[in-house]
Amino acid sequence: MNEVWVEKYRPKTLDEIVGQDGVVERLKSYVKTMNMPHLMFAGPAGTGKTTSALALTKEMFGDNWKINFHELNASDERGIDVVRNKIKSFARTAPIADTPFKVIFLDEADSLTSDAQAALRRTMEKYTNTCRFILSCNYSSKIIDPIQSRCAVFRFKSLNADEVKKYLRRIAVSEKLEVSEDGMDALLYVARGDLRRATNIMQVSASLGVKIDSEAVYKTSSTGRPQELKKMLELALDGKFIEARNLLDTLLINYGLSGQDIVYQIHRNIFDVDTDERIKIMVIEKIGETEFRIIEGSNPRIQIEALLAFMVTVGKQAR
Repeated sequence: MNEVWVEKYRPKTLDEIVGQDGVVERLKSYVKTMNMPHLMFAGPAGTGKTTSALALTKEMFGDNWKINFHELNASDERGIDVVRNKIKSFARTAPIADTPFKVIFLDEADSLTSDAQAALRRTMEKYTNTCRFILSCNYSSKIIDPIQSRCAVFRFKSLNADEVKKYLRRIAVSEKLEVSEDGMDALLYVARGDLRRATNIMQVSASLGVKIDSEAVYKTSSTGRPQELKKMLELALDGKFIEARNLLDTLLINYGLSGQDIVYQIHRNIFDVDTDERIKIMVIEKIGETEFRIIEGSNPRIQIEALLAFMVTVGKQAR
């Protein structure tokens, strides 16, 4: 349990990467030719972008990958000085050993400032012969067009439930853990296609005991049970505001959820409530307004109670 499972079970080769078959096939073609353009990996968190960059470099350079690979996290170092100093100094030097070029992996590149991106564009253009860039980002729209046009863009998708389940089962067997069916369902619900999140929550849940059930998962991930969220919504739509408010208190106090967490979970669970579609549309519109107000600094409890009060009103209109 001393090791971090995300690193311990990180795929070492492109063949081991889960749920990104189309991306993997294209990356393999670069390994065969020992050549590649600048790359951009875009997609949600925990879908294998960093792992793919590491696996690609390892397979391409073999034992020499470490000395020809440089990783930077742009969210920590996002100014123009980083591009002018660290990145440029690494890119301009010749590759070491028998490798055709170096690789700079720039994680969370969408955090770079506009000035830094403009400087990066010129560096990518000038030192192509000695260095190739792999940019990783959650939102490719935040990367300026001149950089995007210089990259082959790879879109990573969220992993489906079967792919996440298969990966977690393999970890469970290796760690000699017992994962109940409701525990696995809870892991899938909390992860939402994010394999890194699923792995981390599984490790924390395992610290409570060898058997992982839904109780352990929801407790360690600070996530409300979907049944309780659904019940709260049903109570509000049935006009039982006090009961719904009491259940909200339970979620806020017992689970330690933030206002934004509850709003996100309400949004996920409103689709499972048995009510008229017109009511769902009105509630979703109100959810968007509630989330905006919370982000702007309003009191979360007041805003969520106002949301429940709105649901009581529209529920009465429907009856």
